[in-house]
Parts: sequence; structure tokens; C-alpha cells
Amino acid sequence: MTVLHGMTWEHPRGYDCQVAASQEYARRTGVEVRWEYRSLQAFADAPLAELAERFDLMVIDHPHVPLAVAEGVLAPLDGAGHDDELAALAADAVGSSHASYRHDGRQYGLATDAAAQVAAYRPDRLAAPPRIWEEVLDLAAEGRVLWPCKPIDAYSTLCTLAANRGTPVNAEPGSFLPEEDALSVLDLMHRLCEQVPSWCLDANPIEVAEALAADAAEPWAYAPLMYGYSNYSRAGFRPHRLKYVDMPAGPRGVAGSQLGGAGVAVSARSRDLDAARAYALWVASPEVQSGIYYDAGGQPGYASSWDDDRLNQDSWDFFRGTRATLEGAWVRPRTAGYLEFQDTVSPWVTEALAGRMTDAELVRRARELAERLLVVEADAHAVEEGASR
Repeated sequence: MTVLHGMTWEHPRGYDCQVAASQEYARRTGVEVRWEYRSLQAFADAPLAELAERFDLMVIDHPHVPLAVAEGVLAPLDGAGHDDELAALAADAVGSSHASYRHDGRQYGLATDAAAQVAAYRPDRLAAPPRIWEEVLDLAAEGRVLWPCKPIDAYSTLCTLAANRGTPVNAEPGSFLPEEDALSVLDLMHRLCEQVPSWCLDANPIEVAEALAADAAEPWAYAPLMYGYSNYSRAGFRPHRLKYVDMPAGPRGVAGSQLGGAGVAVSARSRDLDAARAYALWVASPEVQSGIYYDAGGQPGYASSWDDDRLNQDSWDFFRGTRATLEGAWVRPRTAGYLEFQDTVSPWVTEALAGRMTDAELVRRARELAERLLVVEADAHAVEEGASR
């Protein structure tokens, strides 16, 4: 029996779905994929070069792709007998999710999981969610709003709000944000941060979703920006269900949300590239995504599943309810230095929200860092026309 090893992240959306799919794949093909997982933070931080030495398959964040390609860590999926399948998946993309795993004209991953920063609320506590930011702030003033703003999530919100204004991070090589635009975004973030519980400064989207869905006495009913998790919209997953909807509208409507999600990629060090590629294409297929992958807790990444009536009925219209945000999502800069930039700036954003750094100091430091790390033109092949800004 052929045995492959895979690494994903610790959540039913990342792990359970791959295990269930792999069991079915082994039954059908005799090829076994043994999955391990890492924490959500390690998922974002772990160097792919180290993982690629041990694993054939890796579930990754798309911003890792440019650096991983430069380091020779990922095997391209195209040119290996699967180009027709890849073309079909590209045509079935949700926004830029599929294209975000493309670099220098090659496809290095498949968007088996699609997500962006969206809103969520408790319909048993809130008749309808806020639609614009002033309504969000009014609800927050009543003590009913949560918002994940630990460093990476606070930074993600800054990027989302900036892109929604039409002034995305790194609009020009070597740039951060114009100071006036950055300060305006940070002002909104400060106003929101002042009205949510202090523990939100250390919270990620899973922790906020858990708090919202809990059977507790707190009046929390809404979160305006956090990565969507369809698990929490399904009956029986937690004491209460969450309904996910598009992000609050800003200057560009619901466009500009930072694209997240996760994709399956093949290690260039795999001892069986053909087998690893075959599994990656299989688990990304509409049959699997809309079937065993979703049923085991996965969050599909392609439009065939996002349009599926069964999946939407089961998840309280999670997919249709957030689709507009996904279609207009913003893709992070495609430079090899971007991850270092993101990892360095993220704690500064939370420090500024906590009052331990001035906004002006944050903007100055980020500008100087961008001049050093974000100096390469964005990869023209990475993002399909009209999807990024």
C-alpha cells in the first residue's frame, strides 16, 4: 500500500474533513494518507521548508506560496497530467481563492477551503445584523459585540478596512499605507476596540465564535469581522448556531475583505509526487467537497459547493450569505517578503489598539519596513483580473 503523510491544522474544518476524505480515498484506491495537525497559530507561522521535509501533503495559507516557491518547497500541480482538472477548478473558483495559489504562471495549491473576514450573529439575540459601520458601533456601545483582535486578526482588520476604502496595503511596491488613510482606519478600529471586552485583544476567530455560540448569560450577539467558520452555523455543533453574513458595508460596499482560507499543496520533497498530486486533485473535486469533506466538518473552496442547496440548507445559508464578500475579497501582496512584514507589523497593531504604541509610530515603522520588504512588483499571474483591489 502507498502511504502518504499530510499536515493540516487543529480544527474539524482543517483536520476531521481530511481524515474522513482520506479514509474513503484509501477504500477506493489503496492509497493511504495519514494526517497530523498543528495549532492555528503554528499553521500560520511554521516554516514550510521544515514541513516539506516530513510531509507529502500540506494544508497551507496562500500568502506562503511566493516564499515557498522561491525556496523550492512546493511542487507545481500543472504539467503533470492533471491540466484539464485544474482548468475545471479554475473555472469553478470562488473569487480569487483558486488563483491565490498560483505563482509565476504555475499552480502550487488548490483552494480546498475558502474564507474571508465576514460577520456573524446570533439570530435568537438579534433580529437583524448591522449593515454599516455606524450601526456596528451603536450595537457595540450596548455591550453586544465581540471582535477578534489578537495581532494577526487586528492586522487583518486593518487590511480589510484599508482595501474597502480603495487604499489597500502595498498599493505600490515598497509602500504601506498613506498616513491619512492609515490613521482613518485605525480611528475606526480604536472606536470599536473601546466597546468590546478587553479579552478580545487576545482572541482569534475561533475563540470569538465559541463565545458567541456558548450557552451563557452574556449579551454578546454579533461580530463584525472575523474569518467565517461554517461549523458554527450547523445544527448541533455548539449550543447555539451562528448565522454568517457579509461584512459591514463601507465605501466600496462589501469589497476588500482580506482573503483567507486554506489550500492543499504538494511537497517538492515528496517521495511519490504522482500519488500526492492525485490525492490533492481528488479532495478538491466537487463530488468530495460537497460530500464527505463537508459532512466531516470541512469548508469547501469551490463554487459548486458554495452553490449547493444541501450545504446551504444545512449551514443556515453560510455560503450564499457570505458569497459577495468572498467574490470581492482582497488578496495580500505577492512578494516573498510579505510574510515577514505581516508577522512583524501584526503585534504593532494590537499594541496601538491597547494604547502601548501611538498610531503615528505604527504607521512610521510599517512604512519603513515596507520600503525594505515589499519592494517587488506583485506577481501578475497570481490574481485574476478584477479580484484584488
